[in-house]
Amino acid sequence: MSSSSGFLSFSKSELLPQEEVLEVKTPKSELQIGIPKEIFMQEKRVGLTPDAVHVLVSNGHQVVIETGAGEGANYSDQDFSEAGARIVYSPKDVYECNIILKIEPPSLEEIDMMKSKQTLISALQLKTQKKAYFRKLMDKKITALSFENIEDEDGIVPVVRSMSEIAGNTSVLVAAEYLSNANDGKGFMLGGVSGVPPTEVVIIGAGTVGVFAARTALGLGANVKVFDKSLSRLRRLQNMINNMPIYTCVMQPKILEKSLMRCDVAIGAVRADIGPTPCVVTDDMVSKMKPGSVIVDVSIDQGGCFETSELTNHDKPTFKKYDVIHYCVPNIASRVSRTASFSLSNIMAPIILSIGDQGGVEEILAKNKAVRKGLYVCKGTLVNSAIGDWFDLPYTEAHLLF
Repeated sequence: MSSSSGFLSFSKSELLPQEEVLEVKTPKSELQIGIPKEIFMQEKRVGLTPDAVHVLVSNGHQVVIETGAGEGANYSDQDFSEAGARIVYSPKDVYECNIILKIEPPSLEEIDMMKSKQTLISALQLKTQKKAYFRKLMDKKITALSFENIEDEDGIVPVVRSMSEIAGNTSVLVAAEYLSNANDGKGFMLGGVSGVPPTEVVIIGAGTVGVFAARTALGLGANVKVFDKSLSRLRRLQNMINNMPIYTCVMQPKILEKSLMRCDVAIGAVRADIGPTPCVVTDDMVSKMKPGSVIVDVSIDQGGCFETSELTNHDKPTFKKYDVIHYCVPNIASRVSRTASFSLSNIMAPIILSIGDQGGVEEILAKNKAVRKGLYVCKGTLVNSAIGDWFDLPYTEAHLLF
């Protein structure tokens, strides 16, 4: 009938059975992930926990782990084996895998063990690298991603944020240890009890480290003062603290000096966007601090924000200057390696699963801009302009390759 009669009309071809259009799915890729044992800077973290290994193996992927890789985080070879991983006794066997997952960037000797056209996921730590590192990756046609630059769907760098949260919390707990008699401190408890004045904590920097340090110190009952050059960051901190009593101040040298003279603990949480951390606490300021007070310089991995700071390690973490205890250990998250490994694994496992679901590394780099943010070498081509300019290496823009 015609449409004027109130019915829709169909042509003869439209009345015939029609073809069904099906979605063409990207075939899944079976991945082989290798996790070597860390050899740098007293690194105790591991990239995947046994629970994450079990999830990856259940999804059809292979995980190869060098013996002892999880010992620093108190995971045994048996824990990984029972989760479905294959334990090997030579790092060369690990570097046969298509994807290498590390915490620290590989050494030149480790890169020599890698195969052509492998994928490397690790930290980059640009300020510690040399031109030869990138040359070797480029010569081997490696695709390399730095996990401290991979973003999530909200544009946040989850690894940096997670490790900063851990560093902020841990810095206060470290300070509490060195205030106590057990470590030849003044014998103070960080915080306060009824009838006893609370300890004074000064935090320099209101970024993620500073926020979590402030929350932990306030939770223990300390008086907390936070300094930062940015008023907006100080406002954000006060909103995150949920109206708990906290003193905030824009960085003023004279006010900072007076606060340091009265404090029991000073935490350096300044982060530089480019170059070394600015030194905001002078030698003279430290000399006026109370004897037995504690400095925890979390910024030491970028040079430190205290003029008196000197690099220490987990075996010998402190030294005294002007009778002030200095704790200046980089990679403070390795002090709580089990928690840090769990946090890293929660970030890395979903990314690896996505690589498999999308059909491989190239496919996820083409489709996922957030993951592509971590890419710095693609099949031997340098795609990071900062690295190219710094080391005078030829580079191209990553989006031109996809």
